[in-house]
Amino acid sequence: MPNRRKLFIGAILLVVATFVLTAGGFLYLLNAGSADVVSTLNFFRALQIVKARYIEDVPMETLMTGAIKGMVNALGDPHSVYLDAKMYKEFMIETEGSFGGVGIVIGVKDKVLTVVSPIEGTPGEKAGIKSGDQILKIDGQDTKDLALDEAVNKIRGPEGSQVTLTIRRPSTQEVKDYTLTRSNIQIRTVEGKMLPDKIGYIRISMFNESTGADLNRKYQELEKEGMKAVILDLRDNPGGLLEESVKVANKFVPKGPVVSVVTRDGRRETHSSNLEAVKYPVVVLVNGGSASASEIVAGAIQDTGAGILVGTKTYGKGSVQTIMRLDNGTAIKLTIAKYLTPNGRSINGVGIEPDVKVEVPEPRQPGQKDIQLEKAIEILKSKL
Repeated sequence: MPNRRKLFIGAILLVVATFVLTAGGFLYLLNAGSADVVSTLNFFRALQIVKARYIEDVPMETLMTGAIKGMVNALGDPHSVYLDAKMYKEFMIETEGSFGGVGIVIGVKDKVLTVVSPIEGTPGEKAGIKSGDQILKIDGQDTKDLALDEAVNKIRGPEGSQVTLTIRRPSTQEVKDYTLTRSNIQIRTVEGKMLPDKIGYIRISMFNESTGADLNRKYQELEKEGMKAVILDLRDNPGGLLEESVKVANKFVPKGPVVSVVTRDGRRETHSSNLEAVKYPVVVLVNGGSASASEIVAGAIQDTGAGILVGTKTYGKGSVQTIMRLDNGTAIKLTIAKYLTPNGRSINGVGIEPDVKVEVPEPRQPGQKDIQLEKAIEILKSKL
């Protein structure tokens, strides 16, 4: 047997021995069934064959990265993904409030890459991309075999560069190419103003690290102006950080549970509000682009009777992901739990039906009235 092959097999055996000798590896083999042990050994056998017999020499790092990606992809969960160093860095930048791209938040719905919502004032929103649009191609590459975060990585890029998205709009089945120039997306998540009759209007576009604090400031500003009722606009809000959604809920949900996070072993972690009493009548605006953390807030307000939901059914993302760092600046984003509303509802894949359904006619015309907002104002006027 050639020395090189002997050395390789020795290296493989060393990897296996190291795995077994670690606490995690020992416990795995101790608890694993015979089929699991055989599968593990098959993995190392396949690695040996590829490394020894493939026509070209392939770096071990490349093979192991491919194995990790394949393992996570095998879960069949669009929200669980392997993040290489570049993708991980960009993911962390997004949660901090700025990133380079076209300003659309995407997800997977019915196994199709779908726009959850465009971000206000960005190239995507200005081009007319809408919630529910399906992205068929990115720069000519079919998206059906792309993991969600791979698609995100392809859409993002340096400011000033261009990307072409081939989009199908389900309502009309029209397929159209959008060539967008990337810009530096600065996310200002909270905006607000006072409407007539002292009705405060607060718009939250997504939940990042500053959302809770920004909401508090805007809420206090409106209180100083004499606010008597409030509209919370969560339309086309794709979600974000769970902790920030709980901070927001503390302004609108009475004392008690806001959301429960349930893991695979049934352990439950409940996040609660400490608000003694709801101060003002509340209407929450939602639509098909309201997802994840925005559904946590909307669901808690609906379940507790703290306000009225107006609009259309929400997106239906009721799972919780966490980032687990690996070596070399890489990570796995993994679904670790589902969340339940205060009444124990799981909305994953289902969404939340509003209390008052108000459909927006498509296609929207320039200058068309916001009939959902008008309905919210009408409801609150009746309560003043």
